[in-house]
Amino acid sequence: MQRMGMVIGLKPETIAEYKALHADVWPGVLARISECNIRNYTIFLREPENLLFGYWEYHGEDFAADAAKMAADPETQRWWDVCMPLQAPLESRADGEWWAMMEDVFHLD
Repeated sequence: MQRMGMVIGLKPETIAEYKALHADVWPGVLARISECNIRNYTIFLREPENLLFGYWEYHGEDFAADAAKMAADPETQRWWDVCMPLQAPLESRADGEWWAMMEDVFHLD
């Protein structure tokens, strides 16, 4: 199992909409996340900085392949089309990233 974290900004005027969307995530999107070997997926919001922190545990063998499978899913693409305009990616993110991936520096079970 691999723990993964990521961060992105959230436009202040979209916080209520973002929370409402994530209070009722589309079932097909939730199913695809599970099918791609992602478990314990959590998104935290830090205000007033308006930062979203995403965390999940990857239980598969090939994250790149599972991420590509998720990205190819039409319902997931529609979900992203709704969510992405609400977000504000960090300027420091790596090329090709929307959410900026984070380094795991400590864990205690």
